[in-house]
Amino acid sequence: MTVSLPLVLVLGLVAWGSIRFLGVRPWLVVVIALFGFYLADTSLAPVVDSGTRSGVDIVNGDSD
Repeated sequence: MTVSLPLVLVLGLVAWGSIRFLGVRPWLVVVIALFGFYLADTSLAPVVDSGTRSGVDIVNGDSD
């Protein structure tokens, strides 16, 4: 079974849960989000992207 959720929805739920249940400060969530946007504009973005995709493939058990 495949479920498709927008990444923004998933990240929003994680942020809300972190603030609500873990006591993370809202300003820290904003700083982390802004750092993510900054990182996406650097030369490290392709490395992070390929590493994330490899990690997802490992978790899903996909072997090409």
